Amino acid sequence: AALLSPRCDDAAVEEAADLALRQINADREEGYVLSLYRIVSAREQPQEITGSVFYLILDVVDTECHVLSKKLWKNCNTRPAHTTVYGQCKAIIYINQARNIAHLNTYECTLQPVPRRYIWSVCPDCPADDSPDKPEYLETAVRSLDMFNRESEQTHYFSVLNVTRGSMQWVIGPAYFVEFLIQETSCSKDDKVADISMCEPLPPEVAKIGFCKGSVVNSHVSTISCEIYSQQDPATEEEKQEAHQ
Repeated sequence: AALLSPRCDDAAVEEAADLALRQINADREEGYVLSLYRIVSAREQPQEITGSVFYLILDVVDTECHVLSKKLWKNCNTRPAHTTVYGQCKAIIYINQARNIAHLNTYECTLQPVPRRYIWSVCPDCPADDSPDKPEYLETAVRSLDMFNRESEQTHYFSVLNVTRGSMQWVIGPAYFVEFLIQETSCSKDDKVADISMCEPLPPEVAKIGFCKGSVVNSHVSTISCEIYSQQDPATEEEKQEAHQ
């Protein structure tokens, strides 16, 4: 069949891009939910019987939602320009509206952070993203999580799974900002636990997973907020229905 070149703002192309990005995000196991920035190009190949194959190139940016949250990209906040990771996804998706089929054949995404020279030119005092593997970010995550474990109404203690983002800024003293994943452990909060790192994680099929943002400013825990969710279930009934479709 002939390869058509529909407009990027064509309704069918926009729907194909939306469905492709949903399935890309659902397939990814690490990183953050990607949001559509713009459709760069689209080619459509009508099939002999019904439906079309779309060849898409999409500019994307990351959001504040971790992929394990299973949230739809339209429901996630994008990041400020100086902290955004941006990139491009190439996707091939088969769409058959009559039979309600959307099958992502293949995709490839390349991502990269905003260059530091741009950050410094726009906001020289803004905290720049750093390697999350540095020990000071793990320490920040552990200290922040300690406050969450003390104050939350969860029945079990959580431990740090891994640090996903880290940045540092000099305020009155050093300020460290982290984003990290946490996992539920076998230690009950009814028991006093001296060292949570010694608690065994619960089996993956029953353990809760969480995503936290925390900060330590001048050696004191400043903020901690965590979102707890199951790895298997989309966040809401609406998203369950949309994911199923």
